[in-house]
Amino acid sequence: MNIGIIGAGAIATYLLNELNENKTNIQITSLYVRDHEKYKRLEEEYNIRLYTNLEQFLKADIDIVVEAANIEAVKQLLPEIITQKDAVVISIGALAEEEFLHEIKCALEKNQRHIYLPSGAIGGLDLVQNVSAVGKIKNVLLETRKPANTLVNAPIDEEQIIFEGTARKAIEKFPKNINVSIALALAGVGFDDTKVKIIADPHTENNLHTISVNGEFGQATFSITNKPLPSNPNTSYLAAISIIGTLKRLTSSIKIGM
Repeated sequence: MNIGIIGAGAIATYLLNELNENKTNIQITSLYVRDHEKYKRLEEEYNIRLYTNLEQFLKADIDIVVEAANIEAVKQLLPEIITQKDAVVISIGALAEEEFLHEIKCALEKNQRHIYLPSGAIGGLDLVQNVSAVGKIKNVLLETRKPANTLVNAPIDEEQIIFEGTARKAIEKFPKNINVSIALALAGVGFDDTKVKIIADPHTENNLHTISVNGEFGQATFSITNKPLPSNPNTSYLAAISIIGTLKRLTSSIKIGM
């Protein structure tokens, strides 16, 4: 499978190292970037081709596009991408906007395309999807605990709850920090019924996500402690790994949890 990546930041670099250097059957062949000069070293280093023109990028020899940029890139580029290619989208906060989500759903149907949303920095989404498929979820809560310096500007001595509300409001207030709430909302009861609590903790170095789900099936709780990506302390290691997991599931003849 040939992959085209949008972006050239920490996640894109991680994917290049893991996929191209390890010579798997999934190879990154193309990168779409804004500044060719800034990233031209990547062409020789990873034997890939850089594009600054989206149309040329989409006509390259790629089977699927992986977005590894940001919410704005998704809003600007995804509508055009899915007219020609399937896509893996990591900056799923863009899908919290009802109008944009509707536009994407209509375009996917019209063009007979798919987008794939990695689980990112959390887990348990298969259970949430299974239960919500028959409408048997009563409530869903995501509690996220992060190092204080990633959430607040002034130093604090004790943990502080800095947000309590819906997943929709959480992504509006913390667009770079709470993509996981959108993944959970899309898998389950929606943006307005998924509750989120965000805690700034000066005593932790890692991100801790705890998901609680209650319904007719019973009750489930998942806790995931995330270490940051070694090359970027603001990026979840698990979020980067989840992209590779998604790509490998797409190429596997045995589908688990479908």
